[in-house]
Amino acid sequence: MKKKTGVAATRTAKRRKGGRAVGKAATRREGRAKSPAPRSRPAAATDPARPVIRRLRAQLARAQARIKELEAAADNDFLLEIPNRRGFERELHRSIAYIHRYQGSGALILLDVDRLKPINDEFGHAAGDQVLKAVVTALLRHVRASDLIGRLGGDEFALLLWNLSETDAHAKAASLEQAVDRLSFVFRGRIAKAGASAGVAMLGPHTQAGLALEQADRAMYVRKAQRRHET
Repeated sequence: MKKKTGVAATRTAKRRKGGRAVGKAATRREGRAKSPAPRSRPAAATDPARPVIRRLRAQLARAQARIKELEAAADNDFLLEIPNRRGFERELHRSIAYIHRYQGSGALILLDVDRLKPINDEFGHAAGDQVLKAVVTALLRHVRASDLIGRLGGDEFALLLWNLSETDAHAKAASLEQAVDRLSFVFRGRIAKAGASAGVAMLGPHTQAGLALEQADRAMYVRKAQRRHET
């Protein structure tokens, strides 16, 4: 059998090549028609739990923030913006633990505002609140940033002072009394004065918080009796 040459051979090759191309194209079209491949979607878009998780996380974050706000409010005096008894005693326990561990020292001063009840009775509680705010301002001027002032309740305050000798602690208590004694108020055209009595307890490596508070409280009432006798 003779081989085709020239133009005839070229036409035959083109027909064969074209036939194979057409056949392959037809096969691909047929394959797509028989088994269409599903288009995959991201797992996050199809997971119904994702929105619920996001919502719960947002609710948890709001709840945690609210808890922090309530804890802060529970430890602070809303009127004077200093620690209340709960907050002060918590810090006192922490400070004494530090003193025990590092052989530190400090002083606890309890200070009672004198003549606050007559001011409340005569001029109202708004006047008494003004006196308490002025007392806190005066105390803050006489302590360091590292010291702590808290309101134990009513007209009673506590101060935690670091690194003081007993002599210095009693001198500081006297200066705090003088600072409050110098305060003067005018209510309804009348001048009113308060005062303060302070008791001291020293804090050392063997101090217990409860006993220190009791000791300072007893010293404060002894001092109050002395001032009443002096008056």
